[in-house]
Amino acid sequence: MRLARRPTTEIVEGDMTPMIDMTFQLIAFFMVLINFSDIEQDQRVNLPASQLAKPPDTAYEEPITIQMTADETILFNHQEMGLEQLRTAVRREATLLRSFGDSKFDEATVVIRADRLSRTGKVQEIIQACQDAGFDKFALRGRQSDVPTL
Repeated sequence: MRLARRPTTEIVEGDMTPMIDMTFQLIAFFMVLINFSDIEQDQRVNLPASQLAKPPDTAYEEPITIQMTADETILFNHQEMGLEQLRTAVRREATLLRSFGDSKFDEATVVIRADRLSRTGKVQEIIQACQDAGFDKFALRGRQSDVPTL
């Protein structure tokens, strides 16, 4: 007696739930680890290279980023401005931080990213404008380099 096999027309599919679950876990993992500090950086600013430049050990509590391009255009809060406009904007920022309490203002660090071709005197004017508004913590940015600069 011969038994005939019936052809199976049933489609076998794998369960995709574990793969989707793992994908969402990886997305969540990388979202936690991503560094959002690059958001404040403008590509028009070409930082000077220095052997002493290194990233900060910890993130700043209240960073205020001011950038200056090679043609000495000042970028603050995603707006192009001159020095007098910066003075007004920095005073407004200081007033806003003081309204949250002295601790916010005391923790504020002004991060200055100036292009390597910009004049040092202009950077000093930016620092002076920030000091006039009451800020006293500053950080200057540069690119890391293995070439000795001293």
